[in-house]
Amino acid sequence: MTVIERAKAPIDVMSDSTGETAERVVRAALLQFPEQKVRIRFHARIRDRDAARSVIEACARDGGLLVFTIVSPELREFVHQVCYEKKVESVDVIGAMLGKLSSFLDSAPLGLPSVSLPLSEEYFRRIEAVEFAVKNDDGKEPRNLRKADLVLVGVSRTSKTPLSTYLANRGIKVANVPLVLGVPLPAELSEIPQDRVVALTIGLDQLLDIRRERLRQLGMPADTNYGLREHVQEELDFAQSIYRSHPQWPVIEVTGRAIEETAVIIMDLLKERGRALY
Repeated sequence: MTVIERAKAPIDVMSDSTGETAERVVRAALLQFPEQKVRIRFHARIRDRDAARSVIEACARDGGLLVFTIVSPELREFVHQVCYEKKVESVDVIGAMLGKLSSFLDSAPLGLPSVSLPLSEEYFRRIEAVEFAVKNDDGKEPRNLRKADLVLVGVSRTSKTPLSTYLANRGIKVANVPLVLGVPLPAELSEIPQDRVVALTIGLDQLLDIRRERLRQLGMPADTNYGLREHVQEELDFAQSIYRSHPQWPVIEVTGRAIEETAVIIMDLLKERGRALY
């Protein structure tokens, strides 16, 4: 089988819970293979042998790779056994970690799927942060800036909203404020601790590509100011003038960066300032 043919086979993600952990691992790893278009199939809440066998058999038929997170030792061992029998390549995302932790802590794991465990304080903190990010997206509620752990500023299409959502899922309350050419900043932005503000910038060519694609999706004319080089350059220059007048704001270049990568930079900044919230 050639490499190209192999890339067409699916990756089956199987979990006894929501599958979020395995999905994140797979998607993070796939970022290293940008040219490969891989189909991912999700199988959540797989908690008995029949359901697990069905997933593995489908994976075997299609020549796929199985990535799984199963905490029950009996079911996990069964999955390993059937994968061996069916000659399915597999990755046990959590098994080795549970074994190492059990040895290190000299304690046995509960063996319960995460959705069966009591909801933690951290869980509720993340839910609250996500709700906050939605309510305070795109400068909707300037009065709430003082309640934010972090405020992102930048021109349109610099990833403020997806970054806010990603960081919110880490329990960080994020608001974002758009920079609009000629429009003053909200007064509330100057009233909050300035070490909570992070500025975003992006290269002109990439921003043009993103905006023109957005115009195409909306069925709008390509010659709208939103997608014109001269106008977009003016917006970027306007943003840079604001950043220069606020030297305490770190400016992060997002050109060519994945959301996850930019988020890590921001979280490291928070940690350096003694404000790690995740």
